[in-house]
Amino acid sequence: MKPALRILAGPRARALLLERGLRAEDVRAVPAAAGGPKGLVLNPLDRFLFGHWLTTPQTVHLLGASIGAWRMACACLADADASLAQMAEDYVTQRYEHAPGKPPTARTVSEAFGRKLDERLASRAAELLSHPTRRLHVFTSRGRHLLRREARGRTALGYAGAFAANALSRRALGGWLERVVFSDPRTPLPFPLDDFRTRSVELTPANLGAAVLASCSIPFWLQAVHDIPGAPGGAYWDGGITDYHLHLRYAALGEGLVLYPHFQAQVVPGWLDKAWKRRHRATPALDNVVVLAPGAQWVSTLPGGKLPDRSDFTAFGDDIDARMRAWRLAIAESHRLADEFAELVARSAPVEAEALP
Repeated sequence: MKPALRILAGPRARALLLERGLRAEDVRAVPAAAGGPKGLVLNPLDRFLFGHWLTTPQTVHLLGASIGAWRMACACLADADASLAQMAEDYVTQRYEHAPGKPPTARTVSEAFGRKLDERLASRAAELLSHPTRRLHVFTSRGRHLLRREARGRTALGYAGAFAANALSRRALGGWLERVVFSDPRTPLPFPLDDFRTRSVELTPANLGAAVLASCSIPFWLQAVHDIPGAPGGAYWDGGITDYHLHLRYAALGEGLVLYPHFQAQVVPGWLDKAWKRRHRATPALDNVVVLAPGAQWVSTLPGGKLPDRSDFTAFGDDIDARMRAWRLAIAESHRLADEFAELVARSAPVEAEALP
């Protein structure tokens, strides 16, 4: 059988991997995509990366949107391995009160999920923001015009406008939504965020919980988070809307690599770009990026022949135990990704990576 793990890289990164292999000391940034349950298959790999391998003394920037923000926040805790394992268990076991045959309300999900984030992350914000080498950057989407405040009718109209604007160009989406990044103030990001309308806000113990909740707040599934402390007023939603896979100007980084554990080979800019295949191609912005992604043959061996995704909530309905079994099996199988990566870096040998598609 083919390896479960694929190694793909941009031109500059491929040359560096051929010259000296994949070394922890070369890593300067780690992005983490939105994608809901898909991120669960990266959990064993995350646990190895942050709990055992990426322990060198250089500053490493951790960037996340939606579930990626949750993952990267856990990675900034002192017990990263255990915290990431707990995060996966929390995600798998989530359940919300709801009427028979109907989905839970957005308010119910937001309130329950917010309490969990307060327990796991906000209560340890000071610890998280004092990690000696890791710097967290949480990506959110702040509404503008009709989307500045959440209300059922105007929110639906606002997102219809955002979809139409994005169809014209990604930059046009900035008329409806802007990227707001909550960043550890100790060290700024080492590359610019000038590809899209952006604001930067200091990440503090007072706003960490709200920022991560906002970054995970899928429109209509969860409520928007309003008026986050220290940030411009308004409604904040899922960071994946503006930055689905965080396709940023990483090549402007002066030296080193961007290591990207991802659930697919392509790095798609925004959630609304999923339908625009021409925007899925690699660009020079990714020249120094190394993507770690599961291979298609391995994915076909998972329950249902696919990665876990949000459609499972509908497919399994109220059979929550069956969904949990399927997701736990997918995570268990995903230890193969971590094992193959561990073997790769232990060899300290040149690595021949595929070109990013």
